[in-house]
Amino acid sequence: MPEAAKTAIVDFLAETTPWTELSLKIHANPELSFQEHQAAGWITETLSAQGFEITQGLTPETPTAFKATWSSGTGGPHIVFMAEYDALPKIGHGCGHNVIAGAGAGAAAALKHALETTGTPGSVSLVGTPAEEEGGGKILLAEAGAFDEFDAALMIHPADKTMTVRGNRACVDMFIQFHGKGAHAASRPHEGINALDAVINSFVTIRQLMPYLHRSANVHGIITKGGEANNVIPDHCEANFLLRAESVEALESIRQRVENAVERSAESVGASTTIEYGLTYAELKANRKMADLFGDNLRSIDVPVAEDVTELGGSSDVGNISRVLPTIHPYIKIGDVIAHTTDFAAAAGSPAGMEAVIQGAKGLAMTGWDLISSPETLQQAEEEFAAAMAEAEA
Repeated sequence: MPEAAKTAIVDFLAETTPWTELSLKIHANPELSFQEHQAAGWITETLSAQGFEITQGLTPETPTAFKATWSSGTGGPHIVFMAEYDALPKIGHGCGHNVIAGAGAGAAAALKHALETTGTPGSVSLVGTPAEEEGGGKILLAEAGAFDEFDAALMIHPADKTMTVRGNRACVDMFIQFHGKGAHAASRPHEGINALDAVINSFVTIRQLMPYLHRSANVHGIITKGGEANNVIPDHCEANFLLRAESVEALESIRQRVENAVERSAESVGASTTIEYGLTYAELKANRKMADLFGDNLRSIDVPVAEDVTELGGSSDVGNISRVLPTIHPYIKIGDVIAHTTDFAAAAGSPAGMEAVIQGAKGLAMTGWDLISSPETLQQAEEEFAAAMAEAEA
């Protein structure tokens, strides 16, 4: 039965057109976080045609989220795949979320086909998770309980190599307003308080602070408002920083020290600050049992899998899902390209990108089958998850 089901998955995905066309359509029409109306519509239309029941929105804060669900018989585990489909400003799909969407939709349909073919009870869903780049769509969905009904969560991400696990950081956005006092820059500068000086002081102080922060710290920022005219002392400036660390706990320590540095830097020139934070993206706690299954399934269809990368990289709100249920977030190679660049965006729409869509869909669907068809396998994943959560809370 296991081999027959996996053969059914591979055979189903031999017809690549629905999933690659979906991916390419999203790639050609990039939409920013919480604006992904076309992408969400195309994905749900595709899965509705495959017999999935569609629920739109899911929460008031996530209008471009959705759930597509199909069930076989009664009982059995409920496996969820996740799709991302938001793009980056100016760059487009420089993180390859079109690949994620195509692979997730293909995996859901292929696992449905395997369950139908074998008469195995179980449920499969695809949850559309908007705003991964800016906004934390998965966090909002998780806080609303949108993942509580599932037994395991899976998604893939395009990369420069195929691997089952990669190091990942927790992160939070820091939005700062600097308040000064305007004045004529030539005749009355001494009567002003230069908010831009406070911004620049903050950047310098944070850079000097870096060697004394947690070893996993990564802090980078931009000035989003630096004044209106060069002959006016700026009375209001703004900057955004992204703070990262290996864990939520380490991130909190960094946040406090960076906030203190910013406030002292502003005070040194007589300015004040208003600081706000975005949602905290937790570090990913990848489920090793599930990740190993995914790697084995890829190898079974002759997809080479590289060694895991333990070096800490970027961040994703999938980390928050990994604190709700057993979760994996493996990577599929689309080329020798760096994420968040125009080269990566081009690769995400290339033939190699479309090959990754199908490889990812096969690996995800086969791993989903392993979890649904083997209670022992799912139990092992759940036990590992429980142990990881107990360790995190200790």
